[in-house]
Amino acid sequence: MAEETKIEKKIERKGDENVVFIGSKPFMNYVTGVVMQFTTKGSKEVVIKARGKFISRAVDIAEVSTKRFLKEHNIAVKNIKIDSEEFENKEGRRVNVSIIEITLVKK
Repeated sequence: MAEETKIEKKIERKGDENVVFIGSKPFMNYVTGVVMQFTTKGSKEVVIKARGKFISRAVDIAEVSTKRFLKEHNIAVKNIKIDSEEFENKEGRRVNVSIIEITLVKK
């Protein structure tokens, strides 16, 4: 049973290889992560995901990555998906939080 869980986690991680989750680390760490996905790992597509207050940061990271660091690699925004997710906060109340997924693709 434990072995199945390990296999499932590997499959989940494999699907997340080209995903950059935005949080509170320094801005350039995320830009570097996006750039490395396209240059070093040879990804054709990278998804930038963020929730709540980090959404504007995700947009900035996508713009800086494509227009400043990956200009010669012909990277463009393929899709932008917005949604909301409901969860329970520390006080036990149900709260909606916004989500954005920005898909960058190599032309």
